[in-house]
Amino acid sequence: MRGLYKVPGGKLVAVELDDQDGRIARARLSGDFFLEPDEALGRIESGLNGLPINSSVSAIAACVSAALEPGDALVGFGPRDIGFAVRRAVGASTSWDDQVFELIEDGPRSPYMQMALDQVYAEALGAGTRGPTLRIWEWGAPAVIIGSFQSLANEVDPDGAARHGITVVRRISGGGAMFVEPGNTITYSLVVPGSLVDGMSFEESYEFLDTWVLNALRGLGIEARYVPINDITSPAGKIAGAAQKRLVDGTVLHHVTMAYDIDADKMLEVLRIGREKMSDKGTKSANKRVDPLRSQTHLPRADIVTAFINSFAAQYHLERSHVTEEEEARAIELCDTKFATPEWIGRVP
Repeated sequence: MRGLYKVPGGKLVAVELDDQDGRIARARLSGDFFLEPDEALGRIESGLNGLPINSSVSAIAACVSAALEPGDALVGFGPRDIGFAVRRAVGASTSWDDQVFELIEDGPRSPYMQMALDQVYAEALGAGTRGPTLRIWEWGAPAVIIGSFQSLANEVDPDGAARHGITVVRRISGGGAMFVEPGNTITYSLVVPGSLVDGMSFEESYEFLDTWVLNALRGLGIEARYVPINDITSPAGKIAGAAQKRLVDGTVLHHVTMAYDIDADKMLEVLRIGREKMSDKGTKSANKRVDPLRSQTHLPRADIVTAFINSFAAQYHLERSHVTEEEEARAIELCDTKFATPEWIGRVP
């Protein structure tokens, strides 16, 4: 039994083991990591042997840590990364290579519909009617998207929103408010089975699920890095923010909004919290535009989207798909009964 785990920003960890009466036996650890002294390798393998085959990542990591001596140094990986590799070896979790992703490039739709479609695809994966999905879409109208638990009154200035024709919607994931404009934002969603992030904390899964886009950004010449819990940034400033929702059946909805070219002054007329943050810094006005992706790549938005898709397809199995009639009908139903209703948008007044 063999499991591989690539540490985000780190090294590859490989574990081979046998199942002996429901317990790990003859564990072998390898990879391109650094480990000192040599004897530490045997201590780690001894720590794995005898563990129940269905041990959690935390239990595996605890046993590995207990087997190490104070002078042992693990560089480029850690006990939890060994746990992830073990879980893959025993078939309790899956890897990127185990998934066949369906790509949906969707055109402009109302902000309500885009929120509804995120839920539709998450439901579809759990029901087995669609596989893991990468969806990249365009907004049909300028919008503010607030997190599931944010206060509507605290986040949005209704006069500013009305003045600029901003649609206010609430998503099913947590996190902060986002200001988007058609043509000036790149937004994508990943819908994956819980087995892909088995044993990971929310913080670990955020970076893990966005490693591919960090690679894509670096391929475009941007020195992108992840800032916990959920930001993608570069030396020139923040590029994107992520949010995540885990459904009862384990399905993970992970979505990211990236700024291509944003009117920051308009944003501050609509977002109250953003205005207060600027005030705290002694700044009365933002720069007229914030354009991290445009200024750092000098590429049209469409070319960046194409580069993202090509980068994902080069790393993982990706097949083109489309929104079905049934999925669209379900999304319309969710708009009518949930996402476009005052009760949902104002559920936290």
